[in-house]
Amino acid sequence: MSINRFDERAATWDEDPAKTERARAVAETIRATIPLDPAIRLLEYGSGTGLVSQALQDHVGPVTLADSSVGMLEVLRSKVAAGTIADARVWDLDLSRDPVPDERFDLIVTVMVLHHIPDLRPVLRAFANLLEAGGRLCVVDLEQEDGSFHGADFEGHHGLDRDDLATMLGIAGFGEVRFEHCYEIARPQRTYDLFLATCTRDAKSR
Repeated sequence: MSINRFDERAATWDEDPAKTERARAVAETIRATIPLDPAIRLLEYGSGTGLVSQALQDHVGPVTLADSSVGMLEVLRSKVAAGTIADARVWDLDLSRDPVPDERFDLIVTVMVLHHIPDLRPVLRAFANLLEAGGRLCVVDLEQEDGSFHGADFEGHHGLDRDDLATMLGIAGFGEVRFEHCYEIARPQRTYDLFLATCTRDAKSR
């Protein structure tokens, strides 16, 4: 992930109405797709400024926000201190290189993050290790596209192929993988579709 780019944009991220609307719509789709309750321990991975967790916080229990951008982490800590995201923990965490924390969650949400990660396998396996048996993973990301979303110099994935992701999730220890349309991002050059993938951590995968 291009951390410097996110550092630079963090302070003004929430000022973009398109981003706040996307976070609201994503949270609504998640709420409509999986049952939430106040006992659920939520980890939002690659949370940015925590907009999705803000929209979900009244429907779940303890919230942990993980990111590796210094700028985003500063905004998250400010929001927690101000009570915008109540009683949340903030983690500086990059699962592509850091050890997996010795914690367990009931739900992991990650939004527009995975297409930035060149090798998804260790991150997906880390998600499985962080979830209780039967815990849920929600992935919101770009459908496979023509490379125009980020441009030619982008080092991640030009969106994600559903079948490829489903296979990797199965290898990582997830079952019951389901996909649905989640949102559209309109750009001058074209419109980009986002999917929501939901899956459950297998009881035998750890």
